[in-house]
Amino acid sequence: MTVLVENLEKLERKITLTMPVAAIQGEVDVRLRKLARTVKMDGFRPGKVPMNVVAQRYGYSVQYEVVNDKVGQAFSAAANEAKLRVAGQPSITQATAASDDEMAFDAVFEVFPEVKIGNLSDALVEKVHAEVSDAAIDKTIDILRKQRRTFAQRSLESAAQDTDRVTVDFEGKIDGELFDGGEASDFQFILGDGQMLKEFEAATRGMKIGESKTFPLVFPEDYQGKDVAGKTADFMVTLKKLEAAHLPEVDDAMAKSLGIPDGTVAAMRADIHKNLEREVKFRLLSRNKQAAMDALVARAEFDLPKSSVMSEMDRMVANAREELKQRGVKDADKAPIPQEMFRAQAERRVRLGLTVAELVRAHDLEAKPEQIKAHIDELAASYEKPAEVVRWYYSDRQRMAEVESVVIENNVTAYILSQVKVEEKHIDFDELMGQSS
Repeated sequence: MTVLVENLEKLERKITLTMPVAAIQGEVDVRLRKLARTVKMDGFRPGKVPMNVVAQRYGYSVQYEVVNDKVGQAFSAAANEAKLRVAGQPSITQATAASDDEMAFDAVFEVFPEVKIGNLSDALVEKVHAEVSDAAIDKTIDILRKQRRTFAQRSLESAAQDTDRVTVDFEGKIDGELFDGGEASDFQFILGDGQMLKEFEAATRGMKIGESKTFPLVFPEDYQGKDVAGKTADFMVTLKKLEAAHLPEVDDAMAKSLGIPDGTVAAMRADIHKNLEREVKFRLLSRNKQAAMDALVARAEFDLPKSSVMSEMDRMVANAREELKQRGVKDADKAPIPQEMFRAQAERRVRLGLTVAELVRAHDLEAKPEQIKAHIDELAASYEKPAEVVRWYYSDRQRMAEVESVVIENNVTAYILSQVKVEEKHIDFDELMGQSS
């Protein structure tokens, strides 16, 4: 068949679809006869309802279904005939037919753009690398020791200091009035761990059991409690209990408690080193991938399909509501979340997705079975029973699709880095892990 495609604005296209009225009516009659064999109506036995009664009751809805089906089929056939890559769903409206024997419909839709990627050879990408040092291993061991620390009661004469666990009563007022969350009894926190605001910790530091103290506290402007953010409160705190922290020794007993097979400090350090190297590898890959993708997107030129952006915004709003629901927010499904707040992020995701897809197609960067297997094996290696983790991945199509997507992104990243100018940069372990102060 001959399909006439009308170019509208940018990626918008229009196709006028025509179909014989007789063909539509014929299909309506077929469906009504089929319906008449099973329909139940008062006063008639099943399968004995007269056709004119069935048509009167169900004719309009059946015709609506037939028209939708026929138009959908006609649109798909027309788009395939014209070799169009349709983005999103078409908007279909009835048009004026050329004759009484035809029905006509206008289908307005968007097509995916032709993605043009500029020369990558003049792009400069910073590629970072980091090493797992002895200091990083020591810091990890310190964290493990803190997680296993115990506490013992300190004497009445002792003054609260960092690493102590304190139990306090406190009361805070703003303009002489108690505020929500400003009062607590038998509240525990560890001095120096940053659990409380600095002014609160500073006031508690040096106190003795039974001592009370009043002090002003200015809440930060960006404080999570919007009702008190930026305001000054007057607090009174009373120290009720003071406990000193005791960390386990770094010895074979600690190694055994962590499940290290050899049960030695050397084996524990080796195991920590291995795990940190794995984490560093994934974090470096993620950071370098981001830099490579930024360079790719910057050199891609095309118009964005509005329908794709809207779909992505809808998905992000749905995800935001689901996150609120997981947090226990009441009526999360009805939360007023404006789509526009996600537009910039949605546009970038669509742009990146289309650009990556074009690069994958042009340079055969699809995930190979052996690459997928290697990635799953690497993910499973950090678990106690890797074989079970491997089976877990291979047993679910969704999980496999996610792995395939990651492998494709890795292939694309490697290709981009092979084409651009790479500037190597060493960063500290703490910076990479987000622990730098």
